[in-house]
Amino acid sequence: MTYSDGSNLGTNCFTCQNRKSTEWCILSDEELELLSRGRTTRDYIAGESIFSEGEDCKGVYCIESGLIGVRKYDANGNSVLLYLCSPGETLGYRALLAGENLRTSAEVLEPSRVCFINSSTVRSLLNQNPALGLRYLKKMSTSLGEAEENILHNVTLSVRARFAHLLTVLLDKYAAKDRIEPIRFELPTTRSNIAAMIGTSPETVSRTIHDMETEGIVKFSKKTVTVPILEKLIEEFEPDQYV
Repeated sequence: MTYSDGSNLGTNCFTCQNRKSTEWCILSDEELELLSRGRTTRDYIAGESIFSEGEDCKGVYCIESGLIGVRKYDANGNSVLLYLCSPGETLGYRALLAGENLRTSAEVLEPSRVCFINSSTVRSLLNQNPALGLRYLKKMSTSLGEAEENILHNVTLSVRARFAHLLTVLLDKYAAKDRIEPIRFELPTTRSNIAAMIGTSPETVSRTIHDMETEGIVKFSKKTVTVPILEKLIEEFEPDQYV
């Protein structure tokens, strides 16, 4: 993968609007300067690959804008969309910290700008600022907990309950923060990808949507999702919460 010098894209680590919400927020000005020198930036179009499963991990990737899908492939080339990454999130850090090859692939789902920080820069910053490593350790622990929850849901919940749970996760991320009902948000990806994320087929998702719309739980208009009463959606996968 060839990268362009990030300086010619009019952005830098000091002025990045996402930095305060990332692990890099604790870096000093001197450390930010080191981060900027080790960084390159590239614009991607939808459908491009950022990295592929099995590649050497040469650094980490910070999403400045757009939407990235992280996938896992089986031996037959079939893939599952594991999760979505938005601006401010970092990819590749687990493989770098573990000294392993990349275990997933990252696909651009909508036009995106991504910064790449080479591994030598990341390791220098980790050595200079141990608090940065602790932040990434916390991030890894949180991700592991979420993965365990997803495994539990896929084993114990029905497709409808898994779909409802995923909708609340997407709502938390993409809906307005005021949560005034009815709550509306845009699906960040296709129904096929949504189906892959909960381990079912697009046809089953379509039937589930029809049933939930009939019951007034949600309403879909192309990619716009409307949730009239959030409590009813949550009851789909946590029926005892409001008892």
